[in-house]
Amino acid sequence: MYTASKERYTTMEYDHCGNSGLMLPKVSLGLWHNFGDTANFKNMRKLCFTAFDSGITQFDLANNYGPESGSAEKNFGRILKEDLCAYRDELIITTKAGYEMWDGPYGNWGSRKYLLASLDQSLKRMGLDYVDIFYHHRMDPDTPLEETMGALASAVQSGKAIYVGLSNYDGETLKKAAAILKDLHCPFVINQNRYSIFDRTVEKNGLKKATAELQKGLITFSPLAQGQLTDRYLHGIPEDSRIRTDGRFLKESTLDEHRLDQIRKLNELAAQRGEKLAEMALAWLLQQKEVTSVLIGASKTQQILDNIKAISSAPLTEEELKLIDEISLN
Repeated sequence: MYTASKERYTTMEYDHCGNSGLMLPKVSLGLWHNFGDTANFKNMRKLCFTAFDSGITQFDLANNYGPESGSAEKNFGRILKEDLCAYRDELIITTKAGYEMWDGPYGNWGSRKYLLASLDQSLKRMGLDYVDIFYHHRMDPDTPLEETMGALASAVQSGKAIYVGLSNYDGETLKKAAAILKDLHCPFVINQNRYSIFDRTVEKNGLKKATAELQKGLITFSPLAQGQLTDRYLHGIPEDSRIRTDGRFLKESTLDEHRLDQIRKLNELAAQRGEKLAEMALAWLLQQKEVTSVLIGASKTQQILDNIKAISSAPLTEEELKLIDEISLN
């Protein structure tokens, strides 16, 4: 039986999520990869224990995380039941619905029927009465925003979620959604979006600006660009890399000579700072006032231990920030 480290809160820092009372760790653990039925369960347990012992209190899931869809929630539910149940009130457990989950017209997008049914299924898989944050996973162009936001409000009113969040929204839609949720007195506290040195979409679509204006939290997924912002690909593509073993999210064509050159130059800058590339990439995000937490993935416990070092990184100078832009945006 797992017993958490007594020193688990000594290495982590926590920030308020926007202007809410909820505090989140600066580094959170995502279960997008490495928690499906194709992964090793003993390793899943080690990853969760290492994270929690390091002060990572937030564990992020979605209904479709796997493979197969639902399996990450099921496996995490087993870990909760067997090992982490005594620490439930110390944990922030989140899930989402918005992508295709089951056959037929009711298992996708943002209808009230889909979202509330999916939340019930997620709770059952994890063995929980409630989640701390329930997200709508992506914008739905064909469902009225009022319906989707109303479903999120109902999740809170029913006691099945404490807070709600939005994922993969743009700035304009975020503002409209936030206004509806405010009228519904629904505790909307956070946005989850892809953001990294190599992906600046939130800077271009108004999401980052809107987040600041509305005083909401922002948690960033793929902060290391699916492993590109690590030392993994400095010398080409390893045979055991995710590209070769699971090419769903990072394609080999992405790592052309130009991108490899960018990675090497960024790595040189990190080395000059006495850091690994991943550490600098996470520090780059955490230095931005809009970012509440970075959402890391891990297949090895050492990756978690290495990534949390970004919390204590020296601030990037204006010259270093300018150089990062010059390297990554050209």
